[in-house]
Amino acid sequence: MESRPLYELADVVYRYGDHFELAVPNLSIPAGSSIGVTGPNGGGKTTLLKLLSFIEKPYKGTIFFDGRRIREQDHHVTREITILFQEPYLLKRTVFDNVAYGLKVRNERGNITAKVRGALNLVGLPYTVFAKRQWFELSGGEAQRVALASRLILNPRVLILDEPTASVDQESALLINEAVRSFREKYGTTLIVASHDRIWLSTVTDSIMKVRKGRLESFDPENLIPGPWIHTDNGLHTKALSDGRHIKALSPPGKQTTGYLRPADIVVATNCPSDLSTQNILEGIITQMTFENNEKAVFLSASVAELSLSCKLTQAAVEKLRLFPGKKVWLLFKASSFRWH
Repeated sequence: MESRPLYELADVVYRYGDHFELAVPNLSIPAGSSIGVTGPNGGGKTTLLKLLSFIEKPYKGTIFFDGRRIREQDHHVTREITILFQEPYLLKRTVFDNVAYGLKVRNERGNITAKVRGALNLVGLPYTVFAKRQWFELSGGEAQRVALASRLILNPRVLILDEPTASVDQESALLINEAVRSFREKYGTTLIVASHDRIWLSTVTDSIMKVRKGRLESFDPENLIPGPWIHTDNGLHTKALSDGRHIKALSPPGKQTTGYLRPADIVVATNCPSDLSTQNILEGIITQMTFENNEKAVFLSASVAELSLSCKLTQAAVEKLRLFPGKKVWLLFKASSFRWH
């Protein structure tokens, strides 16, 4: 993943008349990162996404994209960014025409059929079944996936999603998750997603920020570990990871219950400890580090199999352990550290 900033916002203010103001003193988003945005309705999430997609211009302040200050709508920049809103808007045409529309507008007509087929298959809509369907023949979840396919086919540098699963069924939410993850892994796309569904959001992004009352707030993200949990003979319950390792927990109230693990409950080590009784010792790779200057703390994200676990450390600890993205670490936490909701 590229480490240089793709977006840099400085003293940005956006106003809706006299009633609402979004203020972003500073925000840096690295190229290739995957950022989640959460917060209550009306707090400013969608406004922030519109600023990042350059649909709206700030009342004051500066936004840099790829090192260049954006003053007015820049056609070259906007071609690199695409946004999908909560309510999909489809043209009154076939699925094929909806997905291919953006390419035709850009006069990119080469291999359109193959590209449409690939985009539809990526979002779980088989080409032979859906290509000729009319827009009104789709369910809500299918329409949202067609809208997503119409964005993915453009191969954007930045993909912005605003509540992409708010109005869809569980199957569509899962397929959207898989499509976005696969697309980002293949192309290194910068991903920015706003959602109220924190479990879904945590599985598709590496870090999460909170927007409330028009302000970015320090967000202490809880790690969400979904079931199933399997009871073992020693009284613990385990969750199997895709690489064969297991996470151990005490007394989940149900097999499919999601466990909550605070970042501060995870200890980070640079060598595998051999003399500790801690039930969970998991090897991972640091994927992202976010410094919280107001708290003198660092949120560190580490990849462990299919999970991304967040840990909270002091800046002094980070310096002492010489931590940086790409470094191998061991994450230690007790089976009793889980909370259950």
